[in-house]
Amino acid sequence: MTIYDRSAEHRLEVVIVTGLSGSGKSTAIRVLEDLGYYCIDNLPVALMPRFLELCAVSREGLSRVALGVDIRAREFLTAFPDVLESLRSAGHWVRLVFLDASDDVLVRRFSETRRPHPLGQTGGPLSGIRREREELAALRGRADRIFDTSALTVHQLRDELRRFYDSSPDHSGMSLLMISFGFKFGVPSDVDMVFDVRFLANPYFAEDLRAKTGQDEAVSSFVLKGEEARGYVRLVTELLRFTLPLHRAEGRSYLTVAVGCTDGRHRSVAVAERLASEISGEGCRVQVQHRDILR
Repeated sequence: MTIYDRSAEHRLEVVIVTGLSGSGKSTAIRVLEDLGYYCIDNLPVALMPRFLELCAVSREGLSRVALGVDIRAREFLTAFPDVLESLRSAGHWVRLVFLDASDDVLVRRFSETRRPHPLGQTGGPLSGIRREREELAALRGRADRIFDTSALTVHQLRDELRRFYDSSPDHSGMSLLMISFGFKFGVPSDVDMVFDVRFLANPYFAEDLRAKTGQDEAVSSFVLKGEEARGYVRLVTELLRFTLPLHRAEGRSYLTVAVGCTDGRHRSVAVAERLASEISGEGCRVQVQHRDILR
């Protein structure tokens, strides 16, 4: 008979990963495992409290646990909200991560893997996706962080998860993510600040620049050569330098800034790159992501 030392019990850091089928939950669990979390995928919801009790008194010194749960568990939708509250009431540091993606992207992923959607046995993948999205809507609203993986590669999703959940010394302090995007494809979800640069000169109308992107020196020079562009970058940089310490003082560990133009290929890319360059070295880690550059 195993006897647990209750005096050794401690509170755990728990990340619960859920979301739509095909949105990348398995990838997220693998990344968290690489980051040192003890991971269990598809653990029955009813067993979660007892499982964490055992982890808390484990002689192996477990402190970080990641649990994957989704609609495959029959009692998931009805039991999970109460279980989530009970885990938090027990004193554990619990964060609910919800992975999402657009319907068309999910349909394509199921087509590529040739796997059936768990709720699409009769009406096909799209029917199952829409039903699952409707059933998970309330849970999505309770999430602490939502990752839209529609435009993310596996490597980009890994970088995003590392940014928020890697507690190694190299990943301490404030983290700033600079995203460029195209308004025609929608504003990125879950961003803190959005800047619109559609007023800047558009390289799309320069025949020799149209096929290039804002990462090309010729395009960047074209976008940023005017006084309006330089003044805008200067003012936004000053705003970020002013606000970053305030966010840090409030306990924020990350800030996501989005820069948008029409297509997300030229102006927003050039400005995001310049802003990231200007703000580097301001006491935070800066990452740049160009969501729509290849569309």
